Amino acid sequence: MNAIESLDATAYTVETDLPEADGTATWDSTTLVAVRLHADGCTGLGWTYGPPACASVVDGTLRRHVVGHDAMDIPGLWDAMAANVRNATRAGVAAYAISAVDVAAWDLKSRLLGVSLARLFGRAHVDVPVYGSGGFTNYSDDQLREQLTRWVTEKHMPRVKIKIGGLTEPDDLRRLRVARDTVGDDVGLYVDANGAYGRKQAVRVLERAADADVTWFEEPVSSDDLDGLRMVRDRVNADVAAGEYGTGVYYFRRMCEAEAVDCLQIDATRCGGYSEWLRSAAVAASFGLDVSGHCAPHLHAPVAAATPNLRHVEWFHDHVRNEHALLHGTLDPVGGQITPSRDEAGHGMRLRDDADAYRVTE
Repeated sequence: MNAIESLDATAYTVETDLPEADGTATWDSTTLVAVRLHADGCTGLGWTYGPPACASVVDGTLRRHVVGHDAMDIPGLWDAMAANVRNATRAGVAAYAISAVDVAAWDLKSRLLGVSLARLFGRAHVDVPVYGSGGFTNYSDDQLREQLTRWVTEKHMPRVKIKIGGLTEPDDLRRLRVARDTVGDDVGLYVDANGAYGRKQAVRVLERAADADVTWFEEPVSSDDLDGLRMVRDRVNADVAAGEYGTGVYYFRRMCEAEAVDCLQIDATRCGGYSEWLRSAAVAASFGLDVSGHCAPHLHAPVAAATPNLRHVEWFHDHVRNEHALLHGTLDPVGGQITPSRDEAGHGMRLRDDADAYRVTE
């Protein structure tokens, strides 16, 4: 038995390079909560993006169900954690905490076995397609052009995404045309409204932006409005996507049953880690749908490579900065793809020695 001997959970906050905003929120920093599990001289690393309270849930509620558990038996570990957050509810902070522990457990298991996560899961794809994501609504037109140009000309990304919503419709339309003019006709242009629009407004904006040739419309309305997502999906040419707030297979099944999306977004830092990602991707496959990884691109790389019905993973500007600042072993998206290592044990990443500079003190 490879018993998990100890764990630690720590929150790190990294300031953004510029203030950021989308259709419904503004922020100037992002917090990553890292979990490390230790057994037989190996350390597994997982993380989530959420408030420092996620670390408190791991250290308090989950610790007694994790320490002493066999590191090889991740399904049993996951079930024990899920059962014991019942009164805190599985959604929200508890789900984020479980996600970080689950990812750390898979990383630990693969390190104990001396194999990469890509080999442990088994690959459906050698490379994982990504799309550049940022284009925040508070960016000036020049800032928007600079970011898009960097992705397209320096990293040769064939698809990019900007934020819309929360502005006037003419401003959204202007920014869409700036984006299209910047990236040219051969690059896929995606948009994310973060649920800022009403149903008919979402349809109207995309109709008026037909010359921008948008092919991905993320959260045109609230992701809780499944009927609204279905209505927009039926009326626009772009693929409608949502699901990033899902915290389990039942959430994703309801979204699929409602025929609300063309592509299901899953976030392993929220839904329950790698374990629940794999189950949720199977649910999507049963409805004939692809899945896309929401944010945290370095964490998603190995499990995305193992997913037959993968479309791509989001190369999100904010999380990329966090992961470069805090982790060794990050990947390069040149050519619009990342390739998880088959040689490095685990997911190949570990906390940097200078990460404590960003540590959140209690």
